[in-house]
Amino acid sequence: MRFSSGPVEAVLLVALAACTPALDWRAAHLEGSGVAMLLPCRPDRHERVVRLAGVDLRMQMHSCHAANASFSLTYVDAAQPAQVGALLDELRGRAVANIAGVSTVRPFAVPGATPNERSAQLRIEGRLPDGKGVTEHAAFFVKGLRVYQASAIGEAVSADAVETFFGAIKVTP
Repeated sequence: MRFSSGPVEAVLLVALAACTPALDWRAAHLEGSGVAMLLPCRPDRHERVVRLAGVDLRMQMHSCHAANASFSLTYVDAAQPAQVGALLDELRGRAVANIAGVSTVRPFAVPGATPNERSAQLRIEGRLPDGKGVTEHAAFFVKGLRVYQASAIGEAVSADAVETFFGAIKVTP
């Protein structure tokens, strides 16, 4: 009697897929960003001009999507030191306004970053335009004239993912 291995192979493939982690953390040295971090997926790079704090600036973003969440690093360069605080404030305000959320704030320090009293990590609870509930974890920090925002946003981003994502951010020389 001969047995077909088809059903056995199918069961093994399903089992392997179930064991595949939804978040495949990898070291990322994001081109041009000056930041090293861990991301749970391969990022895409986007760039556009945005108006922030009354000035048109080139904004760059590295982002990816995994486990029903989006992870990103966004940055802009201030033209002068006096703009840095205003840019941090505007990025923070926009993050809260984008999901019409209520936020909690705590201090945030990144190895290699320039100390700034406005650097912070926010947890924002709100709603997307389609009405779905969402939580955004966003951190804001500075290196020289460069202002950064790192974000993890989704319906339910795990505490472990948030800790891994933000805990691994380092500004490189």
